[in-house]
Amino acid sequence: MARRRPEVRREEILAATVAVIEHRGFAHTRVTDVADLLGISPALVFYHFESKEALLARAFEYAAERDLERLHVALVKGSDATDRLRRILRLYGPQGAAGGWLLWIDAWATALRVPELRHTSGRLDRRWKQAVAEVIADGVRRGEFRCDDPSGAAWRITALIDGLAVQTTVHGAVTHRQVAAWVDRVVRAELHPQKGTFMQGVGW
Repeated sequence: MARRRPEVRREEILAATVAVIEHRGFAHTRVTDVADLLGISPALVFYHFESKEALLARAFEYAAERDLERLHVALVKGSDATDRLRRILRLYGPQGAAGGWLLWIDAWATALRVPELRHTSGRLDRRWKQAVAEVIADGVRRGEFRCDDPSGAAWRITALIDGLAVQTTVHGAVTHRQVAAWVDRVVRAELHPQKGTFMQGVGW
């Protein structure tokens, strides 16, 4: 049997780590759990990742990159700035069982004590906010939005969704319908879009 290339094995380790994290959470994930899932030794995991903390950070990045790929598709497919922003917010907001949000919320909590995860989650979060800011700025140039601070508006809109996603996912205190209505109100106040109810059809 041909020996697998090291980068393939590394990706398998990352995928397995994400699966363990989703089941056990960041705080309770052990390197031995990942190794057992793959049928390999913990030493092989440490061959690719210098520490458990580095493994967790890279696994989170591996999972988050899949969402960023969908973000790229949304940016390419959008017919105009308004459509692109709707697509982005549909991806960003809590949907269904919000599995992706469970991972993000858990990562944020763990990042308080794990510098590697704090750096990685912060960098990936800023990529989302930058994408929102760029679409808003494009909408201003096109006359679809009126906003003198696209970056600030992006942060305020996404911060609202962040907080509401926690309430929806962790506490169940807010419905998806309420999230959409409140985000719609803030988007309209921040951007003054030309096309009526902004979040109509978003489907959270």
